[in-house]
Amino acid sequence: MQRLLIILGIVLLLAGLAWPWLSRLPFGRLPGDIIIERENFRLYFPLTTGLLVSLLLSLLLWWWFRK
Repeated sequence: MQRLLIILGIVLLLAGLAWPWLSRLPFGRLPGDIIIERENFRLYFPLTTGLLVSLLLSLLLWWWFRK
């Protein structure tokens, strides 16, 4: 458990440091993401991005625990 938390912390730290470059990736603006903008209201629902991230994490965890 300690090893997993340390690795997760390092990954989050690296993602935070790389955020200026990561924000340029098309995640969050994929076809299928729902954006509703009104006069004083904005709803953003990243449906496709969420499905893609979920699939990627599922594959990574499956590969990791398969070993």
